[in-house]
Amino acid sequence: MAPGSGFRVVTWAHRGLAGSQRPADRDRVRVEDHADDARAVLDAFGLSSATVVGWSLGVNVAFELALEHPDRVRSLLAVAGVPGGSFSALFAPLGVPRRLRTPAGRLSSRLLPLVGPLLPVLVGSLPPWPELLTADGVRGPAREAGHPAALYTVLREFSRHDWRWFRHLVLAVAEHAPLDVGAVRCPVTFVAGSHDALVDVADVAAAARAVPGARLRTVPATHFVPLQYPRLMAAELRALVARERRVS
Repeated sequence: MAPGSGFRVVTWAHRGLAGSQRPADRDRVRVEDHADDARAVLDAFGLSSATVVGWSLGVNVAFELALEHPDRVRSLLAVAGVPGGSFSALFAPLGVPRRLRTPAGRLSSRLLPLVGPLLPVLVGSLPPWPELLTADGVRGPAREAGHPAALYTVLREFSRHDWRWFRHLVLAVAEHAPLDVGAVRCPVTFVAGSHDALVDVADVAAAARAVPGARLRTVPATHFVPLQYPRLMAAELRALVARERRVS
């Protein structure tokens, strides 16, 4: 988004967040509904297609769009997320068995209005406790602090959420089943943080293997890869666009 980056960025706020209106039907907050919004944004800006970037649960939305409307997605950068089945990827670095991850995710989501607006951000910013005292574990949060303006923007945005509604959105995403991404034909790059307490790197790697020709980049980061490695993110985005041009 930096001036002179060569990219034009268009985006939107998920339904009911950051000034976006809530839907009249509270159930219209599925990943499929967010994908409809993505298509509407492309239409509103007169874009027939775009390079699509998804971060965290946005990865679900990006892949849903790519499968439903492949002509609208030129390439896809998936950051710290998986294409469906997100709750089964939670808390793996903390040693939570897979069979318990979805129930633990649902319980954690229900507690969101009680734990305060910034706790989820702090949890996502810290490596799993076994890694806290390692060099890479210390380096991750330090990288976030190295970009104070971006970090402040994220913290401020999170603190303003209606956390009861945010919980409603998160629980809706929990119903999004794993997608069959073998049909995705556009260039895809996955970026994963090896210290991400919210997404299992093994699940990201499995998704990358399922997408024909996909690239996987793993870095010593937490869930907040874009705040810790903005230059790497920009480099991966440029490399993805270059692949996109070769395909076309």
